[in-house]
Amino acid sequence: MIFNKKLMDKTRLGFLQKNQVLNSLLQVWTRVKTQLTTLLALLIIVGLAGCGNSASEVPPQTPPTLTISKSPPPISQVSPPKLIQKLRPSLDVYQPQVTILNPQPDQLLEDDRINLQLQVQGLPLFQDSKLGLGPHLQVILDNQPNIDVYDLTTPITFENLDPGTHTLRVFAAYPWDESYKNEGSFAQTSFHIFTKTPDHHPDQNLPLLTYNRPQGVYGAEPILLDFHLNNAPLHIVAQDNPTDEIVDWQIRITVNGESFTTDKWQPLYLKGLKPGKNWVQIEYLNEQGNPVDNVFNKTGRVITYNPNLNNSLSQLTQEKLSFADLKGMLNPNFATQDLIETPEPEELPTTEPEVISTPVDEPTTEPVEETAPEVELTVEVEPESTPPEPIELTVEPEPTPPEPIELTVEPESTPPEPIELTVETEETQSVDID
Repeated sequence: MIFNKKLMDKTRLGFLQKNQVLNSLLQVWTRVKTQLTTLLALLIIVGLAGCGNSASEVPPQTPPTLTISKSPPPISQVSPPKLIQKLRPSLDVYQPQVTILNPQPDQLLEDDRINLQLQVQGLPLFQDSKLGLGPHLQVILDNQPNIDVYDLTTPITFENLDPGTHTLRVFAAYPWDESYKNEGSFAQTSFHIFTKTPDHHPDQNLPLLTYNRPQGVYGAEPILLDFHLNNAPLHIVAQDNPTDEIVDWQIRITVNGESFTTDKWQPLYLKGLKPGKNWVQIEYLNEQGNPVDNVFNKTGRVITYNPNLNNSLSQLTQEKLSFADLKGMLNPNFATQDLIETPEPEELPTTEPEVISTPVDEPTTEPVEETAPEVELTVEVEPESTPPEPIELTVEPEPTPPEPIELTVEPESTPPEPIELTVETEETQSVDID
């Protein structure tokens, strides 16, 4: 019993000693924990204070703007610009006749350069000094981009031509680059440099498609799409008898991968192009929708649409010009004349350009007295075997008009038996500035 009691006392003493050690460690940890907690709190306070200062110095960031890409609008056809519709009647009176004088058809040249010589009748060529626009010719060598020609006295030279066959195409154009489509407004010739090759040599027995516009850089919509056709049958003839050998046609137009067809030979005005680079392609198809394999019958161009461009054509398209600003584009002599609105011109029977005229009664053997004072007159007299009797206007069938009145005597190719007198006033030669 005594032994057990002593053992228990020792055990209790050891336990108490261990408790004292643990209590000491616990006290030390409590003090350290308190200090660490205090230090951590200080660090947090300092950090928050620093963040507060930084927030006061740096403005809050705005969330980034999200750009949502939208699919481009579809290509659509619209009406021509109103100013172009108003200008057209003044220029539709012309029936240009274009001729390539040099090189001659099928000519073989022993040189790699040619001097192009052209002739145009029935259309005045000029370029308005203010706008840089005017009636002109479009020249295409092979299938290269068009060249604008406003002055036939300026030499046109093509150099460093590859050996082989080449083709020139020339056609008359309005100031806004649309092609004239009357008979004779287009000329074509093929020639050879040193030797003949099958390249760039259209088949004269097949329809031929010539790409005109669009081309280059544009600053406004709508944009002109225009082409020229040769050897294409009339739709009414091609559709008259389905069993005949006359094959109807259509033109497939592709803009940025979007395709549509037309069977009308007329200019189109398109909207829906994207800013930057765009591509356009035209192709000649038969009535079954199959391509007709001839040189140049499938042509593509890359064009640029820059809405910030503010050239004359863009201002004309957007109607930012007044009609008076455009008078120099209609006729180089209009700069000193007043513009008076005229009715839309009638189709003329001849191919030579003629101004709109006001018919008068046929002259008789008695003199005819003109009652319009101080008006420039143009008298047209058909030739006959004997000159007509003089009238009070002192008109004689001579090439030189008398000084008091400006006269122009223009013979007709096939004169009728009666003499017709046509008096034209200045009012019928002008266009309204409003």
